[in-house]
Amino acid sequence: MKTKTAIILIFAFALSLYTFNLFSSQQQKESWTPQQLLNPADLAKTLNNPNTSQPVVFCVGPQAIIKGSIEIGPGMKKDNIDQLKQQLVKLPKNADVVIYCGCCPFDRCPNVRPAVELLKTLQFTNYRLLNLPRNIKVDWIDPGYPLN
Repeated sequence: MKTKTAIILIFAFALSLYTFNLFSSQQQKESWTPQQLLNPADLAKTLNNPNTSQPVVFCVGPQAIIKGSIEIGPGMKKDNIDQLKQQLVKLPKNADVVIYCGCCPFDRCPNVRPAVELLKTLQFTNYRLLNLPRNIKVDWIDPGYPLN
């Protein structure tokens, strides 16, 4: 009986360790820092103020709906990432760049990660990712932020 209990405890410990490592590796795989996440209210405030310097905003999702944003198309497609690259090479490395998608919950979005990787590869130093944790409708449209 003690052997069975010991085996169950070892198995439970191993499973817990595996789960913790899996969770940790998923947390570490994001290629942006928390400081690079841009609050939607902050971007809306900037876009609504014509007296402030405006960022270059790229949509790497299905539709550019944010005021002044440039539609690239879903970032999971290589052709769209190539198009983003063509746009980015025209900008200085310290340009104020914002990317967004909003197609689905942020933690599952297949489009923002390739775009962020491209910005890192091209050595941009002032890029941010619009933090849309649920989707573009809930996090941007419903609060009444500026649209194209």
